[in-house]
Amino acid sequence: MFNTKEEFKYEFSKRIIESYGRTVEEAHLTEKFMVLETMVRDYASVNWAMTKMAVQAKQQKQVHYFSMEFLVGRLLVNNMMNLGIYETAKEGLADYGINIHDLEELESDAGLGNGGLGRLAACFMDSLASLSYPAFGNTIRYDYGFFKQKIENGYQVEVPDQWLRLGNMWEVRKPKHATEVKFWGKVIWDDATGGWKHVDYEAVRAVPYDMPIVGNDTKVTNTLRLWKAEPSENIPTNKDFRQYAQEVNDICQTLYPDDSTHAGRVLRLKQQYFFVCAGLNSIIRAHLRVYPDLTNFHEKNVIQLNDTHPVLVIPELMRVFIDDYNMEWDDAWNIVCKTCAYTNHTILAEALEKWPVDMMRDLLPRVYQIIEEINRRFIGFVKQQTENDNELLQRVMIIKDGQVHMARLAIAGSFSVNGVAQLHSDILKEREMKDFDTLYPNKFNNKTNGVTHRRWLAYCNPQLTSLINESIGDSWMHRPDDLEKLAPYVTDSITQSKFYNVKQQRKQILADYIKEHNGIDVDVNSIFDIQVKRLHAYKRQLLNVMHIIYLYQRMKEDSSFRIYPHTYIFG
Repeated sequence: MFNTKEEFKYEFSKRIIESYGRTVEEAHLTEKFMVLETMVRDYASVNWAMTKMAVQAKQQKQVHYFSMEFLVGRLLVNNMMNLGIYETAKEGLADYGINIHDLEELESDAGLGNGGLGRLAACFMDSLASLSYPAFGNTIRYDYGFFKQKIENGYQVEVPDQWLRLGNMWEVRKPKHATEVKFWGKVIWDDATGGWKHVDYEAVRAVPYDMPIVGNDTKVTNTLRLWKAEPSENIPTNKDFRQYAQEVNDICQTLYPDDSTHAGRVLRLKQQYFFVCAGLNSIIRAHLRVYPDLTNFHEKNVIQLNDTHPVLVIPELMRVFIDDYNMEWDDAWNIVCKTCAYTNHTILAEALEKWPVDMMRDLLPRVYQIIEEINRRFIGFVKQQTENDNELLQRVMIIKDGQVHMARLAIAGSFSVNGVAQLHSDILKEREMKDFDTLYPNKFNNKTNGVTHRRWLAYCNPQLTSLINESIGDSWMHRPDDLEKLAPYVTDSITQSKFYNVKQQRKQILADYIKEHNGIDVDVNSIFDIQVKRLHAYKRQLLNVMHIIYLYQRMKEDSSFRIYPHTYIFG
């Protein structure tokens, strides 16, 4: 591709001409941006191809991370930095009179997820690649991402996040890997095959769009696969095509469909099964391209379930093993339980997913049938383990009171269950899921939420990065534990002074941004008290505002009460 500034300039100019029939000088800013993104993607594609070949050749075990959400955000700077080509591109563009920051600003923030859960998934994918572990992400290619939130005349207004308005240059459509997902219909016994058969179903075509996940300073480039719903060639005969096409489009339209209605709930369940079924199909096909059968599936694949949304992986994998590959139940269950692992994100019982039996039976008849059998055998296991403790059994049943409890299904079908903070994991074991910890004493563990420090420190804050490098070197970019080497500098007056200067620079950058976008002057010498989170009742912004009102009223009432000047910033 390019190793020098001159090679970059040649390739950039050539692509502008080939793509848009005009010179660099004549090209629009968006055209320059899209060409730069495709150049970076193609640069990464060499490593991308080599990684796939290496996984097959070395028969490596792969992590498959299933999540309804991946908050990957903007990738241009992150990928260029990870590839080590940022400065080369920046200088080459400057020779054409192009400020790379102007191009960076054009990139949509791919809001394919929410804060905690979605960003955790994205950070894991970055870390896995940077540690040279082969990994594969599976999710949905939403037309509209996490909504944009505006405040107009004092009221919250939600508008769709049109993240695809300039297209997504990172993705590669892979129609040859498309698969069919089946909804509705009924299950009958087929005497000819001696097994259950799903008939009268409605098919949807799942088409993958692959994005490279570029590791830092490594040749390993992993894949995030986004699944897009399209009409099947097997068009249903019992409904109008326009209605069918609209229902297909609804699957990938929004990240969070309104689940206050029955139709909205059905759509959410549809979304979950859609990407689970498609993702498992592609994993199994890939496995059988390398190995003769599925008996070693658990030795070469681990499937991480990010929260309860992808837990249908467990019964769907059982369905595929039993119906499509004629496995016996015990053999299939043994492989499934050694393949799947579950990350729990909440201790609130009311926040744990439950699906009405009637809804699941109608939409996914064969999958529900398998969940029923899992539940029946699980009841037998519990009775055996607890000497018929009926009270405990009632607390752990997978199907109870006309609902399928997804977290319970996840625990029963996984080899590992983790919380995302030590306190969280302890509460799960000692209180909320104590019964399951009794049944499976070695299954619960903790994996504290992390953050990609390269993105959220090194690339976000070049001034602070320079100061850290000047003080302790740059080994922390690969080994974040090395940041502990800063401890001796904490009381060093020279370092303190430099740190204060960095902080002032960053505050000035934020103040300039606020002035440009909000028309408000803020005092950079005040304390910036910042709370950035979507405005929501349980995110506690209201408590923060009430505290500000309290401080203001107290100052009005008591002339002797004063605080250091504060600027409160909500984002």
